[in-house]
Amino acid sequence: MATEEVLVDEITYPTKITTTKPLSLLGHGITDMEIHFIHVKFYSIGVYLEPEVVGHLDQFKGKSAKELEDNEEFFNALISAPVEKFIRLVVIKEIKGAQYGVQIETAVRDRLAAEDKYEEEEEEALEKVIEFFQSKYFKKLSVITYHFPANSATAEIVVSLEGKEDSKYVIENANVVEAIKKWYLGGSSAVSSSTIQSLASTFSQELSK
Repeated sequence: MATEEVLVDEITYPTKITTTKPLSLLGHGITDMEIHFIHVKFYSIGVYLEPEVVGHLDQFKGKSAKELEDNEEFFNALISAPVEKFIRLVVIKEIKGAQYGVQIETAVRDRLAAEDKYEEEEEEALEKVIEFFQSKYFKKLSVITYHFPANSATAEIVVSLEGKEDSKYVIENANVVEAIKKWYLGGSSAVSSSTIQSLASTFSQELSK
């Protein structure tokens, strides 16, 4: 049976994937910004979750997409729900791994510092993540995935570059893992507002069933 697909800014995302369990595409979007009046798109994002996640969000039943979008508690509940999460990024504008590493470093460090959780262990863990990306070069359509298992405070990063074997890295620092989840799924503070709007819209529909 052919898998259905969704186009996210001309990039194909299957609506379902299987990691250790079947996951569904419940949100998607892009990261972009205006640079000198030119609209620049950096990468597309697909957020895959276990369909059972809806059962952990019952308290938000009946809320509109806009209400969910503006509700930080909703996104905190989504991040902490004990289900598998998988985020797939596809590069639109080519970027050096070192530049992407700096983006992660800034996002994670600022979040953890604000929560008073940025200690030596976190700094070391973050340095290793940046090192992993350092030597890579992401051409258009390169793929970066983050896999967050259901009941583990780890994250596996996989990078797929054209013509090269996939490279993998596992982050084992729970605070750094949490900060990366928040960077992509954290409501108003997340890196992609279009992805947050898409998640809010999907869950508004799912929670009204």
